[in-house]
Amino acid sequence: MISVGYKNYIALERIIAVISPDSRPIKMLIGNAKENGKLIDATMGKKTKAVVVTDTNQVILSANSTETIIHRIQNYRKN
Repeated sequence: MISVGYKNYIALERIIAVISPDSRPIKMLIGNAKENGKLIDATMGKKTKAVVVTDTNQVILSANSTETIIHRIQNYRKN
């Protein structure tokens, strides 16, 4: 399990992408996920800094940066 902040965790083997939320296509992805009940907001009311996409088409919003999440993934794989 990988922390995406505020005691929220994602199963590492389910992650297929960690992306920045700033582009228009990603904003559309977030909107579509919300409409389809596939959006999980793990920001705890903070600004979204990363979007995690899973192999089950869940879209998870995180207040942690993409760099932070990638660093946690890399550290987990080293151990």
